[in-house]
Amino acid sequence: MTDGRDEPTDQPKLVRWLGSSKEDLSGFPGAVRKRVGGALWKAQVGEKATYAKPLKGFGDAGVVEVVVDFDGDAFRLVYTVRLAKAVYVLHAFQKKAKRGVATPKAELSLIDRRLKHAREDYEQWSRSKNPTSR
Repeated sequence: MTDGRDEPTDQPKLVRWLGSSKEDLSGFPGAVRKRVGGALWKAQVGEKATYAKPLKGFGDAGVVEVVVDFDGDAFRLVYTVRLAKAVYVLHAFQKKAKRGVATPKAELSLIDRRLKHAREDYEQWSRSKNPTSR
């Protein structure tokens, strides 16, 4: 099936990693990586895992947080599906605070910066994939 453009819509979206997110995720326990990987796959095929929730403070459901509790620790991965042909992983981290469920302000600030970078990267990447669209 196509949507009028050159690429079929039934293809999974590409995953693009920003900053240290891929390396940070690689340090998570295997069970956490597997669960996060399942959520990313669902995002790639246009679905959302039941344990993935919109991240508060970003306006809509386009910025998503996956929270995995494992062995008393909370691991989080944040990605965006706002960009049509790619899932951008913005941040992966272990929440250190023992009180409250809110994402720390420093982490939110980093996510916001990486979201801006994702938009810039997507524009450049899209132009390089389709040079006639300039």
